[in-house]
Amino acid sequence: MRERILSKEFGSGYRLVLAPIAEQLQMSAIPVREAIRRLEAEGLVEYDRNVGARVALVDERAYLDAMQTLGVVEGYATALSAPLLDAAALDEAEAINERMRSLLDRLDPNYFTQLNKEFHSVLFRACPNPLVLEQVHRCWTRMSGLRDSTFTFIPGRAEESVVEHAQILGLIRDGAEPIDIELAARNHRHRTLQAFLDRNPAT
Repeated sequence: MRERILSKEFGSGYRLVLAPIAEQLQMSAIPVREAIRRLEAEGLVEYDRNVGARVALVDERAYLDAMQTLGVVEGYATALSAPLLDAAALDEAEAINERMRSLLDRLDPNYFTQLNKEFHSVLFRACPNPLVLEQVHRCWTRMSGLRDSTFTFIPGRAEESVVEHAQILGLIRDGAEPIDIELAARNHRHRTLQAFLDRNPAT
C-alpha cells in the first residue's frame, strides 16, 4: 500500500476500504488494518470519522512541517554519521552530486530529487542512533507522499543545492566540528524551504 500511495496509484483522498484491498492483496483484513495504522503513523493516511481511512490530502502546512522537522533530524543524523564515514562513502556522495550537477542544464525534477535523497542518505546512513534515523526516514516518507519533487516548484534551487552539497562534503572531509556540519546540513534544508515559501508567499 505504501508503494501505491507513493506512486500516486492511490491518490490524495483515496478511500482505503479493508475488504477490497485485502482481496486485491489476497490476504485477510487483519494485516491490512495493521498496515493502515502504520501508514497513519507515518502521516500517509488519515482517518475521518465519516469517511474512514483515506490517503492523506495534500496539505501545504504538512509539507512545511515535514521540511522543518527533516532539517533538524537529518542535520543531527549527518553530524553523528560524519566521523564514521570513510573515504569510499564520501567519494560515493561526491559522485552522486556530480551526477546532479550534470542534470542542471536539462533538469528532471523527479530524478534530481531521487539523486538528492541518495546523496543525503550516504551522509546520514552511518548515524549510530537508530531512533534519529527512524525519524529521518519517516520525514522522507512523509514528504514523498505530499509532493513528488520540490524542484518542480523551485527549479532554480537545484544549482544552489549542488553547491551546498559540495560545501557539506568539504566540512566532513576536513573533520569539521559536528555542530558546524549539523548547521550546514540544517541550513541547506532551510534554504530549500525558504525558496519554496518565497515562491508561495501566501502559504
